[in-house]
Amino acid sequence: MNPATLDAARQEMGSNVLVLSADAGDVASQKVVAASVREAFGELDILVVNAGVADLRPMGQVDEANFDRSFSINLKGPYFLIQALLPVFANPASIVLNTSINAHLGMPNSSIYAASKAALLSLSRTLSGELISRGIRVNAISPGPVSTPLHHKLAPTDAERDAISKFILGQIPAGRFGNAAEIAQAMVFLASDEAAFTVGAELVIDGGMSTL
Repeated sequence: MNPATLDAARQEMGSNVLVLSADAGDVASQKVVAASVREAFGELDILVVNAGVADLRPMGQVDEANFDRSFSINLKGPYFLIQALLPVFANPASIVLNTSINAHLGMPNSSIYAASKAALLSLSRTLSGELISRGIRVNAISPGPVSTPLHHKLAPTDAERDAISKFILGQIPAGRFGNAAEIAQAMVFLASDEAAFTVGAELVIDGGMSTL
């Protein structure tokens, strides 16, 4: 959605990469993405659903707009993107959904985020059973805290972000945040032929956070 970051991605990846701007929470936009992919490539081997928002706030401060935005981007958009791409997927093909360790934790102030990611994780299991006969494998990754631009949007001020970071860091036995490359490498594995017998699985990458 951000022209500046899209341009940066285009420059980094090169002119042979198709870069599309789309609202991940808008159903109509998912159909446009699917049509653009089909026109450019004919068929699709791999889909990684990675777009998401983490709106962390106490339940008493949640309104309908907060709720709808989180579920639209984290669940509704991915669902209808996969639906729109069904005629485009190759056989075999692989779908990797980026969920969250919060789907398993009772972390305060994460009720909307955790619920939307838990629903996405459930989707990875139900779609696995539904789509495997079509040659489409669906798997999920549940990352713990990862140092990405999303993390810097968790609070409006530096002081609040620092406080949240310190609290989260105290819950990670590995003693650090993950990095994007560690998640990406796992996605590559699940998307590849090396994981051809991996269906409906969840790979937790959280530095031991869920073991506490």
